This record gives sequence, C-alpha cells and structure tokens, in this order.
Amino acid sequence: MTETPGGRPVLGSTVLGSTVLGSTVLRDLLLVVLTVTTGCADATCFLHLGQAFASVITGNLVLLGLSAAKGTGAIAANSGIALGGYAAGVLAGAPIAREHEQRGPAASLWPGRVTACLAVELVVLAAFSAGWEVTGGRPAGAGRMLLLAAAGVAMGMQSAAVRRLGQFSTTYLTSTLTGVLAGLATAAKPDGLGRSLGVLAAIAAGAAAGAVISDVAPALLPLLLLTPVTAVIAASWALRDMGR
Repeated sequence: MTETPGGRPVLGSTVLGSTVLGSTVLRDLLLVVLTVTTGCADATCFLHLGQAFASVITGNLVLLGLSAAKGTGAIAANSGIALGGYAAGVLAGAPIAREHEQRGPAASLWPGRVTACLAVELVVLAAFSAGWEVTGGRPAGAGRMLLLAAAGVAMGMQSAAVRRLGQFSTTYLTSTLTGVLAGLATAAKPDGLGRSLGVLAAIAAGAAAGAVISDVAPALLPLLLLTPVTAVIAASWALRDMGR
C-alpha cells in the first residue's frame, strides 16, 4: 500500500499487489501441472519406445556415449532419435514463444505466445496419442521410432515455452533439485521453493502413473498425456485476464 502526498493510503496498490501475487501462485501451479505430462512422456518412452527419454537429454547423451563404447547401434539410434526430436521441438517452439510486447503484470508472467507454443505441443501430443492408439500401445519398427521422435518434439516445445517465462523448467530438473538441496544445506530458503518441490513431485508422480497405465491400460495413456497440457492452456487465459 502506498500513500498520497497527504499521507492517506492508496488501496489500489494493495489490490494490484494481491493480483500479481495471485498470478504468480497460479503460474507456479500451472508449471507443476505441466510437469506431470513430462514424467508420463519420459516413462513411456523409456519403457516402450526404446529405453530413451523424451526430455532428459543429458541421459540421452550418456546413452549415446555408452553406445559408442559398447558398439550397440540400437541404443545409439533410439537416443539419437529422441535427441533429434527434442532439438526440433526447441527450434520450432522458440520462435513461437519469443519475446514480444507485454500488456499488464500478469501478461509478463505468462505471455500469450507461451500458450500458443503449448497449443502446438498439444497438437503434437495428440498425434502421438493417435499413433499410440493405432498400435494398441505396443508400437514397433518405424512406428515406434516415429512416436519416440514425436514425444521428443513435444517435450522440446514445452521446454522452449516454459523457458520464455524465466529461470523455470518443467523438463530438465537437475538444477531445480540442486537449488533445493543447496538451500537445505545452507539453511537458506531458495526462491520458489514450493514450485520447485511441486515440479519434482509432479515428474515422479507422472512417471509412476505413466509406467502403470502404459502397462496395465495403454488405451488410457493419451488421457494422462493430454489432460495436463489442455488444463494449463485453458487456465493460462485466466492468468492473463488477472492482469487486465
């Protein structure tokens, strides 16, 4: 709350501060929800699409190194496909989510271009889901490789979209875990602790759910993949409206 020259408080600044705070909380919640899809995609790719990851690119690079040392072409192919798909997703998503003129405090927290990029990711995930259903949840051969590439593209686009929001991630979370552990070790509460704990829990929960569903009820896997992203896209419009 600010004061006028006469010393009287101005209520508007308090309302604005509350609005921005509420927008920040909602933004962080949306990031946590997105991470559920990440965990599901990574678990599905590792278990059913060639033991590669859709978003854990460091892991794919390690697998490429192992394949070079062991001479295992299959590992190299799968890791390379996942890595190529992710790179393509980032290259396609970054221009969509690029910097542009902001309008209002909430818009700066979640620009419309981020939502647009996530919408394209949703289309890619829908295509992945269609392929998954066509193969009965047990893809093989060229179909499996196409699905692995599509999952990588989707995660690359999500990474590019979230990166536009600042120093956040819903895909590569090593730095997030490092920040939490470093804060605990130094008794210094890191910024966004709740968000960090939320995304770490969400990726584990998404992976667990994806592993179970892809094995027990593969026809339901698209529901787990698509619902979080769809919900975030819908809720992001409410987030933008809060700043108008």
